[in-house]
Amino acid sequence: MPVAIITGASKGLGRALASALAQRGWDLVLDARTPEALHATAEALSAHGGRVEALPGDVTDVGHRVGLVSAAWNLGGVDLLVSNASALGAEPLVRLEGLPLEGLRRALEVNVVAALGLVQEALPLLRESAAGTVIAVSSDAAAEAYETWGGYGASKAALDQLAAVLGEEEPGVRVWAVDPGDMGTDLYAAAVPDDDDPRPEPGSVVPAFLRLLDERPASGRYSAPSLLEVR
Repeated sequence: MPVAIITGASKGLGRALASALAQRGWDLVLDARTPEALHATAEALSAHGGRVEALPGDVTDVGHRVGLVSAAWNLGGVDLLVSNASALGAEPLVRLEGLPLEGLRRALEVNVVAALGLVQEALPLLRESAAGTVIAVSSDAAAEAYETWGGYGASKAALDQLAAVLGEEEPGVRVWAVDPGDMGTDLYAAAVPDDDDPRPEPGSVVPAFLRLLDERPASGRYSAPSLLEVR
């Protein structure tokens, strides 16, 4: 069975994507910072019959990243790496004039540095896979200027650029930066707690990710809403 590493997998988009892959028979290595939520997710997904390894930890910890790749190696390798774990930089979001620099550093460490570190750790196994794939979960804030989203958007723009260069450097590996579009997640609620407007559930965009995995287009940046349009 193919093996995927998914960070930030205890809830939201990470859990929804992991669930879809588990239903397809994938073996999974899942990461999140909250052990209770992560183990509950792993137990639920194990019901689909695949092997599911839950490793709680912080992706900024090099030892934790090594552990994720080692767990995947024990399952047979790494066919898919999904960098979904994210940090906002401030909760709720604030204008750049008031953005704590430590918060910006945290966003960059989680969203950019840790994502690259995990790719570096997994790359030998991704190269060995017949369908090695990296998915960097991006944001429209990486490409558009939204008030208060400067720090988070800057980190996602940096992630997009890393993904673009990695795609050029590793022609044997598919590398996709994917903007999932608007979703109702805990991350968004923490970013803009006063916004009560209903938003799509994370599971509604998962078919876009599955379409990428099924059709395997060239490395590049993709928008989930565009992928979900009628073909």
